[in-house]
Amino acid sequence: MGIVKGLRRRQVVHQVTDARPSLSADIGKRERSYFIKMGIRLICLVLAFTVPAPMPVRLLLFAGAIFLPYVAVIGANAPPRGVPHAPDVEDSGQNQIPRHRREIGS
Repeated sequence: MGIVKGLRRRQVVHQVTDARPSLSADIGKRERSYFIKMGIRLICLVLAFTVPAPMPVRLLLFAGAIFLPYVAVIGANAPPRGVPHAPDVEDSGQNQIPRHRREIGS
């Protein structure tokens, strides 16, 4: 009886919280993050030229203006964090349309 119990498959229960956010919500979040970082960059650039501050402060503002675009682009292109792909979900054997080819008529 113990052997039979061990051979039974456990039923996987999926919850709605396991789902990833929609593509439009993900893109919106990435765009907001990018625009906030680029706004901070613009503020750093304007302050670096207009505020009479000591040279170390101005260099720090210039560094922010130079490196924030890199951080913004890397953050905008990073894969979504949070919900990992569930390893216990079995492959249905169906082919999936690649993400880069989801337009109609292709």
